[in-house]
Amino acid sequence: MGHGSTVNSDSSRPVYQHAAELRRRGIFASVREAFWKQEPQIKGVVADSSFRRVFIVPVFISEGYFSEEVIPAALGFQNLQAGTSARVQTKGGQKIFYCKSIGSHDSMTGVLLARARQVVEQAPFPRPPSPKETTLFICGHGTSQNESSRLAIERQVQIISNKQIYGAVHGVYLEEPPRVETCYELAKTRNIVVVPFFISDGLHTQEDIPVLLGEPKRIVDQRLHSGQTTWRNPTERKSKLVWYSSSIGSEPHIADVILERVQEAARW
Repeated sequence: MGHGSTVNSDSSRPVYQHAAELRRRGIFASVREAFWKQEPQIKGVVADSSFRRVFIVPVFISEGYFSEEVIPAALGFQNLQAGTSARVQTKGGQKIFYCKSIGSHDSMTGVLLARARQVVEQAPFPRPPSPKETTLFICGHGTSQNESSRLAIERQVQIISNKQIYGAVHGVYLEEPPRVETCYELAKTRNIVVVPFFISDGLHTQEDIPVLLGEPKRIVDQRLHSGQTTWRNPTERKSKLVWYSSSIGSEPHIADVILERVQEAARW
């Protein structure tokens, strides 16, 4: 299950990608895509299912406002903070499991590091800078509606910092401090890598973040309308070289994360 969007068709692409991969593996009787903001909507997909067990996996980054409050409440799940038993409901002879979001899974660290490494290797200028001379920024949405929404990013910042791969690691956000545009003040190195910890490449990753990083909106709009990437790697801004990656949602490993969330829920 993804968030979906009525204004950006690309936002649903990772959900369809990973559902197709899980269908290819032939593990489940059925694998269905579902969304909160677009068709097919999650309530209808669940209602149409006649299988004995149904697992809903939120393809969301954080266990936050939508994934832990709005959507489960609409599906009849109450007070998920009470524990795993609150994530299971029985209706007739059917058991419905509301799994944890994929973004808090331990293996997402590897997904983030792979994205950060790939974006520099693809545009080395003229050779990849040493990670020790680079500051890594993990960029999230952030929200004041649920204090848990940034926990997934804060956790990854701590894990990656402890690995001592990069000169420094920070989390930055669109809607709460520290904000994306402060990365130039926070970075003590000349090289900056920004990885958006988002599922899909949509409005935020293709338009908002590049503008906040300093790319003129006029140029971002021109590139977007002509089908180009809206950020050129690396771009120099404020005496820093900035590499900006695509979002993490299309990483093939996420299909495995979805499967592990189902296996985890099956033990509840």
